[in-house]
Amino acid sequence: MKNSYELSDFYFELPDELIAQYPAAERDASRLLLLDKKTEAVRHTVFSRIADEIRQGDVLVFNNAKVIRARVFCKRETGGIVEVILIQRLDALRWLIISNRTKRLKESEHLRALKNPSVMFKVESRQGEFLEAETSVPLEDDVLDIIGEAPLPPYIKREADETDNGRYQTVYAANSGAVAAPTAGLHFTPALMESLKEKAQLEFITLYVSWGTFMPVRENDLSLHKMHFEKYLFPHDAADRINKARQEGRRIIAVGTTSLRTLEASFKEGINLAGEGETDIFIYPPYRFKSVDALITNFHTPHSTLLMLISAFAGYDLTMKTYKKAVDEKYRFFSYGDAMFIS
Repeated sequence: MKNSYELSDFYFELPDELIAQYPAAERDASRLLLLDKKTEAVRHTVFSRIADEIRQGDVLVFNNAKVIRARVFCKRETGGIVEVILIQRLDALRWLIISNRTKRLKESEHLRALKNPSVMFKVESRQGEFLEAETSVPLEDDVLDIIGEAPLPPYIKREADETDNGRYQTVYAANSGAVAAPTAGLHFTPALMESLKEKAQLEFITLYVSWGTFMPVRENDLSLHKMHFEKYLFPHDAADRINKARQEGRRIIAVGTTSLRTLEASFKEGINLAGEGETDIFIYPPYRFKSVDALITNFHTPHSTLLMLISAFAGYDLTMKTYKKAVDEKYRFFSYGDAMFIS
């Protein structure tokens, strides 16, 4: 194991046909790769059988952020059509946005939503790769349900359809404000959640996933990469129960990298601290985890911060070897793809 890693270390060959463009027919019909960190054993099953891998008393921590319809097509003052992605809410009327015409949009330019021209974005300033914009009305869910579409990730090469409004959302989504889905949670059905309750303790926290999760790492020196801040909410009762379970020696299982990042970011002096907060935590090898024992996650893109996080959790060599095996076994990758359980 190396003491330091560079961006170039996190490349692997991934055929385009393994990038899932649609979800599985049923949420829990995805394949599930089981990886034991200690023995390095790999097994294969289906997600509907994940309860078989859960021990009595385990704690599963879910991110219940709800994805908003953050993709809005707008008309420029010149008449041209642009795609706007809401990145992060700054206050009631201000957002960070990105567009397929970000470099061409000018400060003070007005963009009108195609599906309701009375909803308008005014470009205020540039903020790095993003734009800061003021909206004519608060973009609450009822407004976005009319003017917006599901914000499918950039590697899904198709237009969003009505199916995505349901499937690019977890069945337990509750707190509105994320612009990307906590995708490990997409595999769970209501029936599966009920069956898990017979063995495990289910806890819910919120990390409002931003579009920054898709932003590329551009520096080979990882220490130079800056993550975007994301807001989280850790309820007091959930923190108390999770801390108690950890003291009793029960496993804490993060459902997805967003839950894991929240658990790590809020972990101080042996416990998870409750409350609202922000995190820009960037996890890569040889980081050592303190708050979590196991992880349920999807398969991530080459060179991504999420692959780096997985490599820190499972170990770099084991992660890259397992990813090669997943490619060889033709697992489906990314948001609508298959899953792995690392324990």
